Amino acid sequence: MKDRSRQPIRWGLVALATFWMLVIVPLSAAAAPYAALVMDARSGEVLHSRNADTRLHPASLTKMMTLYIVFEAVENGEISLDSPVKISSHAASEPPSKLGLRAGQTIKLRYLIRAAAVKSANDAATALGEAIEGSEARFARRMNRTAKALGMTRTTFKNAHGLTESGHLSTARDMTILGRHLFYDYPEYYNLFSRITADAGVRKVYHTNRKLLSSYRGADGIKTGYTRAAGFNLVASADRNGERIIATVFGGRSTASRNAKVAELLDMGFQRAPRRVALHKPARPPYMGKVGGSEGTPGGYGKKIRLVAAAAVKQSLRPQARRVAEEPEPVVIAAKADIEQAIMAAQEADVDVAVETVAVETPARTEAKGATRAPLPKINPEPRPEDLVLARLEEPTEDPIQEVVTRVSTSGGRNWGINVGRYPSQYQARKTLLKTALNEMTTLDGSLRKVVKRPTGFDANFMGMTRETADLACRRLQAKQVTCFMIEPGGGA
Repeated sequence: MKDRSRQPIRWGLVALATFWMLVIVPLSAAAAPYAALVMDARSGEVLHSRNADTRLHPASLTKMMTLYIVFEAVENGEISLDSPVKISSHAASEPPSKLGLRAGQTIKLRYLIRAAAVKSANDAATALGEAIEGSEARFARRMNRTAKALGMTRTTFKNAHGLTESGHLSTARDMTILGRHLFYDYPEYYNLFSRITADAGVRKVYHTNRKLLSSYRGADGIKTGYTRAAGFNLVASADRNGERIIATVFGGRSTASRNAKVAELLDMGFQRAPRRVALHKPARPPYMGKVGGSEGTPGGYGKKIRLVAAAAVKQSLRPQARRVAEEPEPVVIAAKADIEQAIMAAQEADVDVAVETVAVETPARTEAKGATRAPLPKINPEPRPEDLVLARLEEPTEDPIQEVVTRVSTSGGRNWGINVGRYPSQYQARKTLLKTALNEMTTLDGSLRKVVKRPTGFDANFMGMTRETADLACRRLQAKQVTCFMIEPGGGA
């Protein structure tokens, strides 16, 4: 009897769920505004647009920017793919779609990347933002700095996952620009967006748009997105015989209708794009990550300093050169009579002095060639008087370590450094320091370049750095296959 009484309740719940999925969700999606843009990725030429500059909810298309910044952070040594990430309660509490991470759990960064790119997991996206910048709010500010640098002029990010939030808006044009940068700026990671399945550490995940990837020839990404406010969004890319088209749709009514529209737009793009066109890759934006300072502080970006007019610097004074004590020369003390005798002898001597010069031949010089020069008189020095005293400073008993400083330090008390190798000659060490400084100006600017002589060669060191800057510099150099070791305070002599 109890089972019979519960059966109508079960059927009622099933009916309610069916009504919600078939009626409420499509109606809410239909209310979302439609926008689209088609671009030739090779040249950046727009082949079709509709409401492309209307600010709309991007939903999980947001994760493209989250992943772009993660790739940037890995490339610049802020973090590595194998870095362990501790999941916060905030990240663990994010609503679906999610990986199912628990607060306090530790997982490698690479698995969070796969979960965000393939499954579009919200908890993974938040954990990535916190791992890079310490908090989702700081990460959102970095997202906005990066968006501005990429030319996404009508985009504002408030979170790392894309769930609806007031002011979190973008456009079809801006998301197409971002998709193009993902492909050209980080091609080594782009294959993530075409994986049908991936190992996310805690479990296997499946791509949110595997149907389009499997059905449309040449499709290899990029990202889907859905919320009730946004509708069904998609940034898709496909390549056919070297022609690459990117199509973006906002406000689709369902997954199936969105995919059909995107396929139609991709076909349009391949029809309108020229068969051959010069490749113009988009310019990569400047690095927007951490440089020096404390952990979590982006260096030199996003900071505004306002100067009161009266306190503004009106003249930049040239710093005075540091005074260096010169090595004293030997002091000669002699008898006054001997000095006067030497002066008189020099005045009385009749000496012809021949001065050789390098000059163009002239007639006068040619005639003078045959003349015989008078021989110089041989003057023997007189014996040193017994009362002559020579005085000089004593030489140091030990040969100190020789140092060659090639840049004035403005470190302000910083006492860490890095070593970029030991070389057989001083010249090679100095050359390496200069080359390294030019290649890694972001973290090494303002450091002290020092060559230190060792028994087995010459060390090339950068000194006058904070511990954080030295660590970041080493990681960035090692990422570029440059040997680098940190030097602790007192270890660079």
